[in-house]
Amino acid sequence: MVDMQLPQWLARFNRHVTNPVQRLWAGWAPTMGILEHVGRKSGKQYRTPLTVFSTADGVAILLTYGPDRDWLKNLTAAGGGRMRRYGKTFELSDPQIMPKTRAAPSVKGLWQPIFARLPFEQAVLLKRV
Repeated sequence: MVDMQLPQWLARFNRHVTNPVQRLWAGWAPTMGILEHVGRKSGKQYRTPLTVFSTADGVAILLTYGPDRDWLKNLTAAGGGRMRRYGKTFELSDPQIMPKTRAAPSVKGLWQPIFARLPFEQAVLLKRV
C-alpha cells in the first residue's frame, strides 16, 4: 500500500472554504465529528470538522494531512478537547499519536476494515472522559 498525505494547499482550502460548510452538519453525520479545541497561543475557541471513527473508549482520527496540524497541537497542549458527534458533545483526553497500523485494532464495528485500508500513515487516539 502507498503511504499518502493530502497536500497542504488542500488543508488551507478546507480550513477557509469547506470547514465552514461542514460545521453545519458534521456533528450529526456518520464518520464525522466537530472537534472543539482552544488555541494554545491565542486562547481562541476553534471548531474543526473531522472524519472520526469510534473506539471502545473514545475515538480515532486519521491524520490525513500528517501530524503537523494546529488542531492536534492544540489538543496535545491542552491534554484534550471536546467532540460533537451524533448531536451529543463529550470530553476527550489523552491524545496519543501513533502509526495507523497500531490504532486500527482499536476502531470498532464495520468501519474498522475501512480505517485500516485508508492510505494514511498516522492516527491519533483520544479517550472519552
